[in-house]
Amino acid sequence: MKDTLHSFYTERTQRFKHNRDSIKGQLRISSTIRLLLFVAGAVGIYFLWSQWQVAAVIAIATFVGFLFLVSRHENLRRKRDFQQALLDRNELELKMLSRDFYDRPHGSGFLKDDHEYSRDIDLFGAGSFFQYVNRSVTKDGIVTLADQFLSNDFTGIIQKQGAIKELSQKVEFRHNYGATATLLNNEKNPKTMLAWIKNYEAFVPQVFSWLPWVWIGLSILLGVAYFNDFVNGYVFAASFFGGLAVTGKYVKRITSFSANISTLELFFQQYSQLIRAIENENFESDLLKEFKSRITVGDAPASTRFQELAAAIGRLDQRNNMLFGVLANGFGLWDLKQVYTIEKWLKQNADHIENWLEAVAQIDAMNSLGNFAYNHQDYVYPTIENGDFKMKVKDAKHPLLDPAKAIGNDINISSGEFFIITGANMAGKSTFLRTVSMKIVMANAGLPVCAQSMTYSPIKLITSMRTSDSLTDDESYFFSELKRLKYIVDKIETERYFIVLDEILKGTNSQDKANGSRKLIEKLSRKHATGIIATHDLSLTEVANEYESISNYFFDADITNDELTFDYTFKDGIATNMNASFLLRKMGIVDD
Repeated sequence: MKDTLHSFYTERTQRFKHNRDSIKGQLRISSTIRLLLFVAGAVGIYFLWSQWQVAAVIAIATFVGFLFLVSRHENLRRKRDFQQALLDRNELELKMLSRDFYDRPHGSGFLKDDHEYSRDIDLFGAGSFFQYVNRSVTKDGIVTLADQFLSNDFTGIIQKQGAIKELSQKVEFRHNYGATATLLNNEKNPKTMLAWIKNYEAFVPQVFSWLPWVWIGLSILLGVAYFNDFVNGYVFAASFFGGLAVTGKYVKRITSFSANISTLELFFQQYSQLIRAIENENFESDLLKEFKSRITVGDAPASTRFQELAAAIGRLDQRNNMLFGVLANGFGLWDLKQVYTIEKWLKQNADHIENWLEAVAQIDAMNSLGNFAYNHQDYVYPTIENGDFKMKVKDAKHPLLDPAKAIGNDINISSGEFFIITGANMAGKSTFLRTVSMKIVMANAGLPVCAQSMTYSPIKLITSMRTSDSLTDDESYFFSELKRLKYIVDKIETERYFIVLDEILKGTNSQDKANGSRKLIEKLSRKHATGIIATHDLSLTEVANEYESISNYFFDADITNDELTFDYTFKDGIATNMNASFLLRKMGIVDD
């Protein structure tokens, strides 16, 4: 499968590189033609200056031709940048096939101390699952992707799976969407923009919906009358200065408004491209159809509405040309007309924009998941069953481990069961805990998992694996552990969770730790809690003799011929081989 994907992305990389280089050649030719046109026009005007009519025609033709070539050059530049973005995206996938992703955004900002599991399972941070999966580009898309992993929401898993399966096969759509998003100006925060629009209060009276048309019509009539000597110049001038006076009454507010809205013009133009991509795509899965429905408002597509706004903002920006601004406002109340048009648009669409941006962000996030599924076609989608929790996985592996080296293990646990896992240092206990945890997070997100098969009745996840002390809060490690365990105990009072614990109560002495750990496991068992705990304390395994719901498992270590080896296999029973003393001696830290 890896070889097939490598060939697929290599072919695409070569194609987009060829397209980019071809367009680069066209750009060089375009630049040369523009230069030649300019020189030819200048030479023609110079030698035919005495025949001013001909020179004027040459000047106009040169100017029009130059504008056409500039527009064509800009279109070529956009095409080149788009092909470069597609090239970058496929080169990235080639890197990711080799698991070279440590320079990618790692999402550490999404880590939360008061979350059920975000800090414990390598979900965010350097070398994390998020860093490996994320291909989202827009700010809201990246946040949406992180939220999907953090939500602990297991509703609608089958619908999520359907959307991911469909997007996994839409390679062209995903890559084109991502490349388009890459070319966005991401400096503007959509949420800040949305808040400004929702809180905006219009200031241009409704009369300016029709008065500018009347004013420009009157100006034309007076102009014609003036040049035909039907009215004197004072009347014509009065209409012009009257227009400036009316506009001047609002000029400060117009200037402030223009400064704010003009920064959004590029944002709206670019987002309309992403919305149009969604509008033009046919989706089959219910979830993707639901996202697409959010951008449908009446008869006008959302992309068209965005373009209308961008066009109105562009017309308002013409006021920055002093000559045009003076004439257009004097004869046609230009600024007030454009501001009224924009304010009307904001009023009509303010309640819809949030849905449009949400759809863009959701598709951007789902594209990451679809991309992951496409790159891992040997993974399986869990079979989702209703009822009490159960998880039965064959050959489960962690998605961040090299599949060629990872050892798979079977998992079979049901509601009310608790596993105590013992084993030597480095034998695989913590990796197993994170493997189980990631199976739950991935399954709840609708993703396929690294396994031969998985049957799953959903549940939420909660963990305590990486507690740390806090100097800022003057909080000891042990007290931090107690707070975390209290957090877990309180949570399971109201909802069902799968609990994952790794070597709890490390901040106290061995006997106290053993007693405390045992009491906690007994309490959890009496509450019919479900989960797993890894421990080095073999005395904790005795509690399995008193509770049917508690079982002992272990990861083994073998010391033969003064060599330590591990098989990383999940086994029924209690560990007998520990390796701390051996490793201390082997590394020369202590003597024999």
